Amino acid sequence: MKKPNILFILCDQLRADVLGCMGGPAATPNLDALAAEGVCFTNCMTVAPLCVPARISLMTGKYPHSNGAWDNAPYILSPDADLWPKLIRAQGYATSVFGKLHLHSDYGDMIAYEPIVQGYGFDTVNEISGPHSSTQTRTHMSEMWKEKGLWEAYCLDMDTRKEPFARPSPLPLEDYYDVYVGRAGRNYLENYRDERPWFCHVSFGGPHEPWDTPEPYASLYAPEAMPRPLPLTEDLNPDRPRGMVDANLKKPRLRCTEETAAALRADYCGAVTLIDRQIGEIIETVKRRGEWDNTVVLISSDHGELNGDHGMVKKRNFYRGALNVPLIVRTPDTAGRTGHFCPALVSLLDIGATLVDYAGGEQNYIQFGRSLRGVIENESDSFRDCLLSELSGELMYMDSRWKLVTNAKGDVYQLFDLEKDPDELLNLAGAEEYKETETRLTLRLFRELAQTRCLTAAVMQMTEPPLSEEFRENYGDSVAIRPRRMT
Repeated sequence: MKKPNILFILCDQLRADVLGCMGGPAATPNLDALAAEGVCFTNCMTVAPLCVPARISLMTGKYPHSNGAWDNAPYILSPDADLWPKLIRAQGYATSVFGKLHLHSDYGDMIAYEPIVQGYGFDTVNEISGPHSSTQTRTHMSEMWKEKGLWEAYCLDMDTRKEPFARPSPLPLEDYYDVYVGRAGRNYLENYRDERPWFCHVSFGGPHEPWDTPEPYASLYAPEAMPRPLPLTEDLNPDRPRGMVDANLKKPRLRCTEETAAALRADYCGAVTLIDRQIGEIIETVKRRGEWDNTVVLISSDHGELNGDHGMVKKRNFYRGALNVPLIVRTPDTAGRTGHFCPALVSLLDIGATLVDYAGGEQNYIQFGRSLRGVIENESDSFRDCLLSELSGELMYMDSRWKLVTNAKGDVYQLFDLEKDPDELLNLAGAEEYKETETRLTLRLFRELAQTRCLTAAVMQMTEPPLSEEFRENYGDSVAIRPRRMT
């Protein structure tokens, strides 16, 4: 039987609980329909609540401490690294990517970087950067904006978005970046004539802030109808150690009042509905090709967005709003079944292993993702017993009941009983009655960390320059430098 086609859709900064199928406020009929005939994993957590470390880990199947990508610093994922898209291509697939990858510098001439992305395992490449960095990046999309006279207005609009607020993009709907990405993926599939099965990766730049959803989606939701954000977390022990969350609360660009949150959430929901519409049009294209019954679809995000929860916006913390991402998988085997909402603990690392499994490949190198195929086909609710996440030297451990976070010094500064406090409103860290729990979970965290370090120590690949001599001859070190905005 012909191998299944694979459609992998990734969003940027999409939190799971905003989707309609998850009980959220955004209308997402196409994602809901996929969940209704597939598996929706309700406890999928990112391995890092920030773009670059999350996306590097997604591609390598390794934790940030193995990759050396702890933050959004200039970073180049080496084309020589072990990456699962290469394995899918090796299984006879024609591979393509449309949209945001953020696996190398997010600035400069990204059209010239296409050989790097082809080295990652993608035959056809049409890459964009994020909303902010698009003002300093040359892509096929930005070239189109310039031809249409939209470039200067877009750059000026981005220059004035320094604090959290919602305002519609000056871009017309048809030229908005998420519509561009959806159209690029759709056009590729409409014109696909190869005899090989296809693997198409469509990676949207939204609903990542700066809350610039275009009309008519910007006005689709009323701020007063939005769910109220979660309040600030209280400390059982005010003398607990401090960490990244405390520092973030002091930064104006990350703080958010309840009034501001309502407007941000309304705009965010508009962006989610816009992306859902693009996903629906891609799916319709697959159906018109007569390939829907032989296509695997996997939809997820790199991390979430607080949108006012706990008094903050964006990510860079280990609260559920920033950690919990959607993961919906629909396969030919699940079609016709009633959708299954699976509560198993799942990591972003598991996406690559799952897609390689469906392509018929095998990952014969050290990585920490696990294929979800058995869970999907057997509708099991058991998978991992714990999850790890990392950012800027801080570590998070989570199991079915507890979440523990250590700061860069290794001190526990957040502890939540998720069974009694699923909204994470009472921080138990440093409280005398939870010292034993802290110690037990900390030992488990560092045991898990030590195991991954030992397994990768002997085979860890360098994912920063130096790159090949051919690459240096063509591109030098320019990819690690942020140039001034193009005019």
